[in-house]
Amino acid sequence: MELWDLLDRNRNKIDKTHERGKPLPEGYYHLLVYIIVQNDKGEILLSKRHPNKVFGNLWECTGGSALAGEDSLQAALREVKEEVGLDLASIDGKIIFQETRENPPAHFDYWLFQANAAIEDLTFQNDEVIDAKWVTREAFEKMVKKKKWSQRQ
Repeated sequence: MELWDLLDRNRNKIDKTHERGKPLPEGYYHLLVYIIVQNDKGEILLSKRHPNKVFGNLWECTGGSALAGEDSLQAALREVKEEVGLDLASIDGKIIFQETRENPPAHFDYWLFQANAAIEDLTFQNDEVIDAKWVTREAFEKMVKKKKWSQRQ
C-alpha cells in the first residue's frame, strides 16, 4: 500500500495521508515529481514504460508521486533510483517548473539534474521500465510530435 501526504491548494501538508488508487478527497492535492536528467552533451535520459503499464511502451522522463513523509527532492531522488537505478546528487538538481492542476488534483514539480551514466550501467525496475536511452533535444521534440512520448501527466 502506497501512502501520500495530502496537501492544500497552497502546497501545505495537512497532516493526513491518502492511499494510492482511491479518489482524492475534494479540495486536496498530492505531490508529483518529474525528473529530467541531462548529460554533459545536453542529451536527455528517457526510459521506456513497461508494456503492462498505462501508456505502455512509450518513452518518458522518470516521475511519480511523493510518498508520505517525503519532500519534492527526496521523491525525485527516490524515483530515479527506483526506476532506472541512477544515484543522483541532490546538489545537482533544481526545480525548473511548478504547477498545480485540478484534474488530477496535484501539485507538479519538474526537476532538472545533471548526470552522466552509461545505459548498460542502469538497472530497471521490473514492472515499470524495460529500456532507456539518451536522446538529443531535437530527437525528443520529434518523439513528442509523433506521440511516441508518454502523456501520463
